[in-house]
Amino acid sequence: WDDRVHGLYFDELSVGQSAEMTHVVGGGDIDAFAAVSGDTNPVHLDETYARTTTFGGRIAHGMLTASYLSAVIGTKLPGPGVIYLKQSMRFRRPVKIGDPVVARVTVQALDARRGHATLATVCRVNGKTVIDGEALVMVPRRTA
Repeated sequence: WDDRVHGLYFDELSVGQSAEMTHVVGGGDIDAFAAVSGDTNPVHLDETYARTTTFGGRIAHGMLTASYLSAVIGTKLPGPGVIYLKQSMRFRRPVKIGDPVVARVTVQALDARRGHATLATVCRVNGKTVIDGEALVMVPRRTA
């Protein structure tokens, strides 16, 4: 693989290290996610229907919001070359069109024997947690 596009190697990680990115959720994002995933629940796509729900309007798919965590892990921390092994998460609050989602990943623990990193994962909107959880990833090691 090309060294110019690799992410961090296992030995470059430390507990407490973190990275984040922000994405403002648009109606088009929700529509595209519905098309790709097949999840056409009207709470995501039909404003008239969604207004009758407890949310009072369209909301983003929880898994769309969670995918922003995958973006941080796959592009920033650890970045290209990482392999996702496991993700747990709790969906705490809805995400609406126009919400700026801040996805943040923090190294919680490192398993040198396996080359695994445990990451705290959280998405927030205006300082309020919308998703939290934990990821387990396999991080590339340097070749000798």
